[in-house]
Amino acid sequence: MKLLSLKIEKADTCGGLLDGLFISFRDEGADCGIFDPICLVGPNGTGKSQLLQVIAEIFQTVFRKYLLEEEHGTPNDELLFEIKYLINSGAESDVATPVRIYRRKEGKRKPVIVVEAYLQEKWKLIEDPLHVADLLPSKVIGYTSGDNETLSLPFFSSRAGYAGQVRNSAQDERKRSKRIRDPRLLLIDYGTNLEVLVANLLLSSEEVGLKLLETPNLKSLRSFRCIVQLKHSAAPTGGVKLTQELEDYINYLKCCATCYGHIEKSGIWIFDFFVNSATHEAFKHYWKDGALELYSCFHKLAMLNDLIIPKAARDKFEKGVKNRRFASRLPEPIDEQKVFRFEQVEFVSNKSGKSVDYVSLSDGEHQLAQLLGFACMASFPNVLFLLDEPESHFNPAWRVRFIKMLRDLPTNNGARAVRSLAAKQECLLTTHSPFVPSDMKRENVLIFSKSTNAVTLEIRQPRIQTYGSTFDAILDECFDISPPISSLPRDEIENLIRSGSLEDIKSAMGRIGDSVEKIFLADRMRELNSKSAH
Repeated sequence: MKLLSLKIEKADTCGGLLDGLFISFRDEGADCGIFDPICLVGPNGTGKSQLLQVIAEIFQTVFRKYLLEEEHGTPNDELLFEIKYLINSGAESDVATPVRIYRRKEGKRKPVIVVEAYLQEKWKLIEDPLHVADLLPSKVIGYTSGDNETLSLPFFSSRAGYAGQVRNSAQDERKRSKRIRDPRLLLIDYGTNLEVLVANLLLSSEEVGLKLLETPNLKSLRSFRCIVQLKHSAAPTGGVKLTQELEDYINYLKCCATCYGHIEKSGIWIFDFFVNSATHEAFKHYWKDGALELYSCFHKLAMLNDLIIPKAARDKFEKGVKNRRFASRLPEPIDEQKVFRFEQVEFVSNKSGKSVDYVSLSDGEHQLAQLLGFACMASFPNVLFLLDEPESHFNPAWRVRFIKMLRDLPTNNGARAVRSLAAKQECLLTTHSPFVPSDMKRENVLIFSKSTNAVTLEIRQPRIQTYGSTFDAILDECFDISPPISSLPRDEIENLIRSGSLEDIKSAMGRIGDSVEKIFLADRMRELNSKSAH
C-alpha cells in the first residue's frame, strides 16, 4: 500500500487548520514493492499529529460503513475528504490497484462515502462490501510514545467499542459463541509493551527474538506471570463476562502455564510461566498463526480493562468522541483493578546469565523493542503505520540508526523488511529531530509550518536533498535553526563579537565548545590582537 494524495475539505480539528488542505504524498507510479516511509517534520503545533489522526479517522469511518463486524467505536461522521492510494491486490502479487475514497458536501444532501477503484482505465464505483474489504488497509496501526490524545482517540474509541461489544455478546446466549472480529484499528502505546514483546519472544523466529533483545543485551525470556481478574469492586455487577472466544483463551493459558491458580470467589486466574522449549511448543500448538495471533489474544483481554472504568467516565468519553471534543481520554485503571495484566516479567542477561526484571529496562529500550516487535509481527501487505514521534525516547545514536534498523529488520517470514511482504506497506511518521530526514530522500519529507499569522498551514518538500545531508543543514531547512547551537551560548558569542574586550573573549574561548560561531569569535579575537599590536 502507498498513499498518493489527501484532500481535507473539513476535519473539525486544530481550529480548522487542516480544512482545505491538499497533500501530494507520491505520484501514481510509486513502487509498492519497497519500504519507503514518509516523514512529516516541523515545529510543534503545525498539525502533523492531527494529520495522522484524520487519516485514522478516515479509515475508521470507511471500516464502520463496510466492515461492521471488524470495526467498533464512533467514527467521525463530519469528516469531508478525498484520499487516494495504491493497494496490493494479493500477498504474492506486485500488481497495485489505485483506489479513491471520498465524502463530499453536495448541495443539501447528506454526504455519503464513495469507494472507487481504477479498473480497465477508468474509475469504477465499488459497492459490494466484500470487494471493498479487499481495497482497504488490512490494519491501521497507530503508535504514540506518550499520552498524545490527538492520534490516540480514534483508536481508544475503537477499543472501547470492542469492549462494549464483548460485554453485550457475553450477556446474550445467542451471541456468546460468535467470534467478534479483530478490529482493523490497532494502537501501540506504552500499555502494550509487554503484549508485543512476550508474544514475539514466544512465537516469532529465533532471529526476531535475538534482534529484539540485542540492544538491552538480553539472552532470552526467563519467566512471566499473567493475571486475569473477572470480579472486582470496580467491575460491572456480577463481574466481567466473557465470550466463548475469550474463555477459550483462558483455557489455552491454563494448558501452556508451568502452573496456575484460581480464586473462584474473586474470579482471579494466576498463570505462571517458566519459559523453556516445552513452553514454546505449547504456545505454538494453541496459537498456530504465530506471534500476531497471540498478541491479539493478549490485547483482547487487555481491552476488557475498559469495562471497569466507571460508567460516568465512559459516557463522558463517548460524548466527547461524538462531539469531536478531545479534552480527555479514558482513565487508565490501576494495575490491581485491571481485568488483564502482566507481572514479574524477567529475562536472562547475556552478560551475567542472571535474571533481569523488565521494569529495570529504560523507556527507550521498551520503546525500541515494542516498535521493532510490532513491525516483525505485522509483516503482511497493506498495513498502514501511523507513527507519532516513534524515536522520541531514543538516544542520538539510536535515532541515527532508526530507519536502518527498520529496513534491516528480520520478519517472521525469514526475509528482511526492505525486500519482504512488509515492503508492501505504508508508513507515515512524525519527528522533531533532524536524524530521520537524513535517512530519507527529499521526495519523502514534508515540512510543516504555520504562516506568520498562525492561521494558514504550509506544507512543502525540502529545498535541499535531505538524504545524506548533515544534521545542521536539515535543522536549518526544516526548523529554521541556524546556527545549530543553543540560544544561551549563541547570545553570549554575539555579545562578545559585538562589544567584548580581548580579555573577555580569551576567557570565554576555553569554556565554549567547538562550532562555526566559535570560529567567528576566534576571528574577532585575532582582529583585536592585531589592533593592539599596532
